[in-house]
Amino acid sequence: MSAVVLRTQLSGVARRPARLLLTGLAVLVASFVVGAAMLSQQITERTMLDRLSGTPEQVAFVVGDDSVPATGTDLARIRALPGVAEAVGRFDTGVQLGTGTGGEYLQLSADPGTGVLALAHAVSGRYPQARNEIAITRRTADRMGLAVGTVLHGRIAQDTPPVDLTITGVVEAQYDFGSQAYTLEDTVVALSPGGPTGRIEVRSADGTAAPELRDRIQQTVDAAPRTAPDGEQPQVPGVRTGAEVRTAEAQRALEQVQAVFVVVGVFIAVAAAAALLVVASTFRIVFAQRTRQLALLRAVGAGRGGIARALAVEGALTGLVAGVTGLLAAFAVGYGLPPLLDLLGVHILGPGTPPLAALAAVLVGAVMLTVGAVLAPAYTAARVAPLAALRTAQTETARRDIGVVRLVAGGLLAVAALGAALLVASRLPGRDPENYDPRPMLLGIVGSGVLAFGALMLLGPLVVRPLLWVVGWPLRRLGPVGRLAVGGIGGAPRRAAAISAVVALGVTLITGVLVGGASVQVLADRELAISAPADFEMTADSDPIPAAVADQLRSRPELAHTAGYRRLDELHIGTESNWDANDLDLSALPALGKIDVEAGSLADAGPGQAVLAGYVADVLGRHVGDQLTVTRGDKTVQVRVAAIVPGAAPLHSSLILDRTDLDRLGAPAGLTGLLADAAAPGEDGRTAGQQAMQAVAEAGRYHVVVLADMRDENEQVLVALLWTAIGLIGITVLIAVVGVGSTTALSVVERIRESGLLRAVGLSRAALAAMLTTESGLYGVLGATLGLLLGIPYAWLSVRALGVDAPPTVPVPALAGLFAALVVLTALAGVLPARRASKVSPVAALGSDE
Repeated sequence: MSAVVLRTQLSGVARRPARLLLTGLAVLVASFVVGAAMLSQQITERTMLDRLSGTPEQVAFVVGDDSVPATGTDLARIRALPGVAEAVGRFDTGVQLGTGTGGEYLQLSADPGTGVLALAHAVSGRYPQARNEIAITRRTADRMGLAVGTVLHGRIAQDTPPVDLTITGVVEAQYDFGSQAYTLEDTVVALSPGGPTGRIEVRSADGTAAPELRDRIQQTVDAAPRTAPDGEQPQVPGVRTGAEVRTAEAQRALEQVQAVFVVVGVFIAVAAAAALLVVASTFRIVFAQRTRQLALLRAVGAGRGGIARALAVEGALTGLVAGVTGLLAAFAVGYGLPPLLDLLGVHILGPGTPPLAALAAVLVGAVMLTVGAVLAPAYTAARVAPLAALRTAQTETARRDIGVVRLVAGGLLAVAALGAALLVASRLPGRDPENYDPRPMLLGIVGSGVLAFGALMLLGPLVVRPLLWVVGWPLRRLGPVGRLAVGGIGGAPRRAAAISAVVALGVTLITGVLVGGASVQVLADRELAISAPADFEMTADSDPIPAAVADQLRSRPELAHTAGYRRLDELHIGTESNWDANDLDLSALPALGKIDVEAGSLADAGPGQAVLAGYVADVLGRHVGDQLTVTRGDKTVQVRVAAIVPGAAPLHSSLILDRTDLDRLGAPAGLTGLLADAAAPGEDGRTAGQQAMQAVAEAGRYHVVVLADMRDENEQVLVALLWTAIGLIGITVLIAVVGVGSTTALSVVERIRESGLLRAVGLSRAALAAMLTTESGLYGVLGATLGLLLGIPYAWLSVRALGVDAPPTVPVPALAGLFAALVVLTALAGVLPARRASKVSPVAALGSDE
């Protein structure tokens, strides 16, 4: 009888292959994502190994490294060895430009400029051919306003005479930070007082035996004279093969990528869990539709075990077909994308030999996942009574109760989740904790979240009903279509809870990323506003900067928001000493508006008022409104605490005082520094602003620092991390949307008689399609609401548990956009099934036995 039951179920699958793919659609997506991730990792690793080594392919040996560099003497001796075709010293030095103490710094790197070992290649003008000729990078030319033919005056120290350096060309090189230049080896040697040091790259002559040449190089290096501090043994640089160095360089770069793929793996695991939930819910619907068929099999003698095994085999077949289809799609993308990108001018390597063992494991995993998902619905379906064959269609998913065991288990999980969260909340760190490890706290939050999600899965039907009553209230007010849609969801609370839980999982994770990202963004904005409140800063070595210099900067059209400041050290407040203060106008620079406050308001700053750093407030035990007595020498001022900022005050001071209060403490009239922004946005505006600052710096008398580069780099990293995390979590959301679509499609079949009855009593095709589409959207509403209710508190706990003093921030517009996007996506997932249902005639629908 078991064989007969199995043939019956498999023949049903063969008659309806589309239902098989629809049932396993979530597994198909998960298999595609996992397979694509594996191939992407291979593509990334092979491309990086091909590109990211800074050592040319023709280098046979490398002598020295950062820890034990080679010297110019080593280079001369190596060049004289037989079998050495070429040896290049990768030596660096630096010069200060200008005639004063504050000129810009220019790094000079030795490079041949031509040949197979050249790392810099001229793109304008020519590469240096004589001593004291240099070639600059593109960004250096833009930032410093330099051109071919310019003669620079540089010195390696204040007590050395300047050297004239002539720019002969612009080069393209591997690194370009805006202060790089390349030149011949002789120039670097002449500008290195202690002798050049670095590493030496050796190209061997054709026909030279590599082991013998390596031995000769090592013997030559060992015999070279070296000096060392008293009592220490001189260190001798080692000799490595070029292949070893290139592999090590590429592996260092790959470590970051591999770490990223580890994180990708975690999110894929979450997506697989979401797929399991979707598949289980889908099979539950499919098996419920077969209640009469399964009851007939029971009536003719089929046992429960035989039916359950047959349904499990059907699940395994579904997983196999979905897994193979997903992997084939991944192969098509993985192997088809590189040639397509190559046509567009983007060269990346293909995946190479496919990881067959890993892909086979994915296929086995797809089958196991599906079997695991189908077991519970299969055993539930197998318990159908034979008398059910005599009843009209009724579905298991329409049950409204959850059973005592499920209720008790869900309640225990909910209590445990709440207890874990409260325990973490009671142990959150304060400001600037010492020797604090956030990992136990974060693990506690993750554990609490897992428990909470488990409770949601078990208690979902009970949670969905009151939540549906609230979120469905506006729809019920819109008319019959809205009332029918809400009733359709409420009529199958188990199904609604299962699908909404998957949506909630994705929304919870994205909410955590958005809240965490917004909180870290506030922290980053605060830190950057404290340390880099403007695009440029001008400072002096010793003497204050005259106020006339500030007037000159304000007169330059390339600059905006110019603000000067003075700083006083060795201030005493009460019994505490060694504080410092500055008088920066907090309304003068736009970036300062990003500083958040713990208490008070920055707008209250002014004469007799002080803005206090948070750590100073903690040490002194002061609060907003308290009076402070600030003393410097024999001078004293009384100020009131107007605001307290987290961490340090702007420019890393202990407190901000008004200009008049700093005068009363004996501050000199001259300025400690000047801050200014570029008047125009973008790289061109920044370059123009830097040139204007440098021109006013009185021929190098003052230092000019570009602060905006650091701010841009931090912002780019933060944005990249945020979008990467959202993209990874988007996999879970995609599977949730697929689950909504497949559930709606299957429910159309399950409720075909209901649809026919609605059409028969006068509901139009458009109204029926709108009702079913609205039901799909309601899954998104329920899931997004649950996700926000879970995600925001856990994200708040996570931000506080990090111990980085980031204020938990709820990005309302971003979360509202997330909510709307989920509702739209889930509604769109139901459009095609809804159109299909609306096209069925009432007579055919009422005559259906589904």
